[in-house]
Amino acid sequence: NLSASFGAMIGAGGSTLLSIKLGQKDYQTAECVLGNIVSLNIIIGAIFAILSIIFINPILQFFGASENTIPYAREYMLIILYGNIITHLNLGLVSVQRVVGHPNKAMFATLMGVIINIALDWVFITISTIYSITQLSNKNEMIHFRKGIYTMKKRIVKNIFAIGISPFCMQLCACLVVILINRGLRDHGGDLAIGAFGIINGITFTFVMIVMGINQGMQPIAGYNYGAQQYDRVTKVLKYSILYGTLTMTLSWTLCFWFPTLPISIFTNDKQLTALAVEGIRLIVLLNPLVGIQIVTGNFFQSIGMAKKSIFLSVSRQLLFLTPLLLILPHYYGTKGVWASVTISDGISVITALIMLWQFYSKGNFKQTDIDLS
Repeated sequence: NLSASFGAMIGAGGSTLLSIKLGQKDYQTAECVLGNIVSLNIIIGAIFAILSIIFINPILQFFGASENTIPYAREYMLIILYGNIITHLNLGLVSVQRVVGHPNKAMFATLMGVIINIALDWVFITISTIYSITQLSNKNEMIHFRKGIYTMKKRIVKNIFAIGISPFCMQLCACLVVILINRGLRDHGGDLAIGAFGIINGITFTFVMIVMGINQGMQPIAGYNYGAQQYDRVTKVLKYSILYGTLTMTLSWTLCFWFPTLPISIFTNDKQLTALAVEGIRLIVLLNPLVGIQIVTGNFFQSIGMAKKSIFLSVSRQLLFLTPLLLILPHYYGTKGVWASVTISDGISVITALIMLWQFYSKGNFKQTDIDLS
């Protein structure tokens, strides 16, 4: 999550700037943004990998690994870290392909990496990255790789970070939350409870990823039309995204609350582990039909360059709401306190998102965001 947070920051920040600049027909600046995305991913990907490899054991212990689990975590993380630059580049370039009008190619590149990844990890993600590089090297495209675009420009880097800090903070807070959840479950339920959380997280995140996919489809449309001052289209894509996001999360609630053993059985047949996972997943998905609104709204503000609003929504759920609950409730309710913390924070964050969205429209905030990249 922490590694992906840096890739997400550059990819999301850069692709949002690209969308707005393409909407403004400023293709020269858009190409410079593309070059800066590549340079930043290489530099940050390398620094993160080197530091993480050097301090791998203390990092894993800090994240809640026990003596029993740290050998497995270390073995897997080293594989991931050796290919970290490629992974970062892949995240950034797939986002660019989506923005420049090739969502099918972006999807193909993603699926290529995922499907082949079943066999091996970062080695075959390289194939996905090479495919993206090939597509963006085509001189017939609106923007493409060329000499002179890779020198980092202060204003471009500053705006990439400013807009991309929202998904970065969201991923960073997710790391903090994982630490607190792992420690809470370790103290009150042991490694078996942590295993149950791993199963629950795998199931629920599958549906969250679908909503994130909807967000990624919304982002270039919202950003481009916002840059072109076609605000009715921006509102329309927001409505559709909220609708489909809500339907997706309602489906997850239906499956996980009423038929929890079905998805859990994919991961384990152990009765004790299944019982723990069933108890946890039913509590965690209790408010899922509403969660799609919060996820989409945060990404919407990011897509139109309103970084502060997006950052607040990203950080508030996990840092302001969930973290205090995870520090308090498990002491009184054990593992149930961990599960309940997630549900309560979801409810508060949905209300917060609705209030911010209402304020945005009621105050007539549809005005062109001034993003100077000169």
